[in-house]
Amino acid sequence: MIREKNFLLEGKHQKPIVTDVYFQPTQQPKPIVIFCHGYKGFKDWGYWDLVAREFASNGYCFIKFNFSHNGGTIEQPIDFPDLEAFALNNFSIELDDVNSVINWITNSENEFSKTIDTSNITLIGHSRGGGIVTIKASEDKRITKLITWASVSDFKARFADEKARAYWKSQGVIHVENSRTKQQLPHYYQFYEDFIENEERFTIKTSAEKIEIPFLIIHGTNDPTVDLKEAKALHTWNPNSKLLVIEEADHVFGGKHPWEEKKLPQHMKQVVEASLKFIKN
Repeated sequence: MIREKNFLLEGKHQKPIVTDVYFQPTQQPKPIVIFCHGYKGFKDWGYWDLVAREFASNGYCFIKFNFSHNGGTIEQPIDFPDLEAFALNNFSIELDDVNSVINWITNSENEFSKTIDTSNITLIGHSRGGGIVTIKASEDKRITKLITWASVSDFKARFADEKARAYWKSQGVIHVENSRTKQQLPHYYQFYEDFIENEERFTIKTSAEKIEIPFLIIHGTNDPTVDLKEAKALHTWNPNSKLLVIEEADHVFGGKHPWEEKKLPQHMKQVVEASLKFIKN
């Protein structure tokens, strides 16, 4: 298996997009799968490497990356040393990052061009990344299939507390604790301003209704972070989509960080198997 780790892509926003590419070294052109992590996420979390290997071993070119402003750096792609970048992140930047990754992998001059099938591109997003890929797939004709894992369905609902918003505006910044690193992660008020300026574009319901390509929604019944009703909403907005509910699965489908086992947890194994079957059909 060919595994290119921490490959640097140039994005639109002055920070590199640190990227991994996995595929089998065969002559057969490989369909492309691009994975987008969620809020406070990163490409090397938990079992994402195992997931990448599973897709690659099934004949896909699997790409995962850190959003340019997720807080990681080239030297430390797992931790969040760049808190200023985290504070400057917003949905516009994340959508631009996804576009940069797609532009790069579909460019005939990239080093993998002879081993991939650029007419077959699946986007997968976890949690907030699910909302990002739903918006992107509604806008970009290059995407041929869409899969969400434990996805959010409504960005606006995350800003619903008016008192908290007023405090945020007056201070210019709020902080959220990272339970893994115990850091206080800053969000500048520009994050909300970017949402308001682009609210129509960032309304996931509108994007889901526009999706005409095959669309698979996977969610667990015991997700404490994003309720199952959000998956059901996505499915209601796009009746042609497929909804797979995994009994007793949590937000990360049985995973944690670090993940030291050599096999995927049972719930994530179900997610991967269902996703592979969906893409092949």
